[in-house]
Amino acid sequence: MYLSSLSLSHFRSHRMARLSVDSRPVAIYGPNGAGKTNLIEAVSLFSPGRGMRRAAAAEMARRPEALGWKISGEIEGIEGAHELAFSWQGGSGRQVQIDGKFATQVALGRLARVVWLIPSMDRLWIEGADGRRRFLDRTALSFFPDHAQAALDYEKAMRERNRLLKDQVRDAHWYSALEGQMARAGAVLHANRQASVARLGQAQEAAETAFPIAELELTATDGEMPEGEADLREALAESRFRDIAAGRSLVGPHRADLRGVFIAKGVPAAECSTGEQKALLISLILANARALAQDLGAPPLVLLDEVAAHLDAGRRAALYDEICALGAQAWMTGTGPELFAELGVRAQHLEVIDEDGQSQVRVLD
Repeated sequence: MYLSSLSLSHFRSHRMARLSVDSRPVAIYGPNGAGKTNLIEAVSLFSPGRGMRRAAAAEMARRPEALGWKISGEIEGIEGAHELAFSWQGGSGRQVQIDGKFATQVALGRLARVVWLIPSMDRLWIEGADGRRRFLDRTALSFFPDHAQAALDYEKAMRERNRLLKDQVRDAHWYSALEGQMARAGAVLHANRQASVARLGQAQEAAETAFPIAELELTATDGEMPEGEADLREALAESRFRDIAAGRSLVGPHRADLRGVFIAKGVPAAECSTGEQKALLISLILANARALAQDLGAPPLVLLDEVAAHLDAGRRAALYDEICALGAQAWMTGTGPELFAELGVRAQHLEVIDEDGQSQVRVLD
């Protein structure tokens, strides 16, 4: 599974860029602010969702023109080769096309899987539960393409229920249909999350890796997490009066949390050193990629933004060896070529520079 071509038009700092690449890892280097991360953000949009920065379509337009933007590329994926295109013209939502026909975001998950690690995720273990839920949901989406639709259905029903709660509506008939929708979608979310945690654990334990293993547990931020559609529907009904007082839904998968423990030391991930927390994150991303390779017969696209800068030479070499052994097309960024020296000819190398306010990409090999 890899991109064989990538074209950008008026996307972020790139007025125009066209790349032809092969299935090897892609090492991208250049000074800060040159547009390296913008390049791999474009790749992240080949999966369902808002991409690795979770940005609105308007935020991705090149400034000051703001004329709209377009990304296109050919992916050799799960179901063969496909031409994908994404665009935004202002005043409308992002458009997705597969082989020249308009398609939904959810459809992308059947063609390609993408996993990533970016610097903002370094605080995963010490930030609020929202960030850990997003991380887990991205992982679940990589395994289960239906996860995106379940999340949309759940959020839509919960917004409607919260509106009733804020208006102090007490008639049970207004709630029953919405709670049924939340229960059906929420049961799918919870089951997908549980299965994803189990797959990550299995993929870590079965691998010989230089990175530490994390034991993961899916919990609730407070109380217990109802399991199954019937249990969740009952819990929502029982919680109505408490929810009315709070003005929001206090029970359900939107209250889930992910806990991690550094197994070798028996220390919660939140209490580990910064370096240990980074290593645990890398371990989980690699485990996700290994599990997908086992399930699909091909590894996903892997995006690693500025990951090499936080690793010593030994850990960098170990990371590159694992990526190459996996056979993944990993798009990696760094400030200088020395950060990718251990890759050598196993990777293709790109240099990104800022020239008169716009990014320029040079293919070095």
